[in-house]
Amino acid sequence: MADLKDFAEQLVNLTVKEVNELATILKDEYGIEPAAAAAVAVAGPAAGGDDAGEAQTEFDVILKAAGGSKLAVVKLVKELTGLGLKEAKGLVDEAPSAIKEAVTKDEAEALKASLEEAGAEVELK
Repeated sequence: MADLKDFAEQLVNLTVKEVNELATILKDEYGIEPAAAAAVAVAGPAAGGDDAGEAQTEFDVILKAAGGSKLAVVKLVKELTGLGLKEAKGLVDEAPSAIKEAVTKDEAEALKASLEEAGAEVELK
């Protein structure tokens, strides 16, 4: 039973490239058309941003500039991301930088509002 769990975990953690290679092996060597592998391969790149006209469901919150209250923005980034003070300051100093990635629209808008209230310039992608 544990071997099957390990196997399932390995399958779930495959990269898109590895899924494509597995699909090719299954097709060429065993004559199996892995439809599920194709769905996983298609789903992988779409998660980053889909320009095919479908409604966007995941957003990235990008800090474009800290604004006048850099210290307040650093503290807020620390609080919102759970990073340490040094890491949060690094994110703010390296603007534009992603504060959070692949979040829902509501969460992204709430983060944007909080950061703008602290004086930061924020963009949603």
